[in-house]
Amino acid sequence: MRSSFATGRGPMLLKTPSHRQQTLRRRLAILCAVLGLALASGVVGSLIRPAAQISSAPATGPFSYFPSE
Repeated sequence: MRSSFATGRGPMLLKTPSHRQQTLRRRLAILCAVLGLALASGVVGSLIRPAAQISSAPATGPFSYFPSE
């Protein structure tokens, strides 16, 4: 009968990620979260106010209050 402590072809133990790899994963996760939030807010903004309404709005600027004569 074979011993239960004998090495077999079971699952291999995985090496834990290093501190540098963990930091890189956190930074990548934060970057993806920021980009995802920016994309989602852009989509919501374009659905709320389409580009046609923005272009039909009167142009305002620092000198738009003075008469053009």
